[in-house]
This record gives sequence, C-alpha cells and structure tokens, in this order.
Amino acid sequence: MSDAFDDDYWRERLTDEQFYVCRQKGTEPAFTGKYTDTTVDGVYQCVCCGSALFDSESKFHSGCGWPSFTAPTHAQAVQEHLDLSHGMRRTEITCTHCGAHLGHVFNDGPHPTGLRYCINSIALTLDADT
Repeated sequence: MSDAFDDDYWRERLTDEQFYVCRQKGTEPAFTGKYTDTTVDGVYQCVCCGSALFDSESKFHSGCGWPSFTAPTHAQAVQEHLDLSHGMRRTEITCTHCGAHLGHVFNDGPHPTGLRYCINSIALTLDADT
C-alpha cells in the first residue's frame, strides 16, 4: 500500500502532526501523546490505514513518555528497520501494511518478550472494547 500513495495522498488524510510523525519519521514530544497513560482495553490501530498493531493486553507503563507494548498483535503487523539517525543505532518500527513510521523497539522491556515497543500516540487510534 505504501508505494501506491504519495505524499499528497497522505497530506489530504492526516493532520500536519500525523504526517510529520508517520510519513516523515518524526517523533511527538515525550509525555504529550494521548495514549501514554491510557489503560482502556482495546486494539491500537495504525492511524494511516487502520491495521491492528498492538493490543491493550501487551501495553505497559515504561515511564519513557510514549505508549509502550511488549509485542505487536501478530509478528507480521510491524516491520523492523535499522535506524542510524541522530547518531544512534536503533530499530525503527513501521506498519507492514502502509509503511507508516510508528516508533522504535528496544530490548529493555518486561517479560515475557523482554521488548519495549515505544510507539508515538499520534500514529495510533484506539478501538476500545465496549
């Protein structure tokens, strides 16, 4: 899907902030995202394409300033890419379906995975359980 749509397509569908984070690999300021401290049950979806990315059961409060998860909904939900920007070596996470930048994954998370998927709130929508 990501190759089929250009910047104009995404600019028409996203806010400026969503476009900056999701399409230009930006980052929202720490502790400003609406899902950082959310404890509502549901599925977190890609704001660009609606794909299911993370379940509230894997969400935890890491104190890093962004929503954190131990695992995606399934292994194919996200893709990993080497990110050498800003003088760091990190693993970027993108939506498999549309290529949206979501955040990064680190190996300092809790059990059972030991991973911390650190995700920008602005890249997500929450489909809350009712």
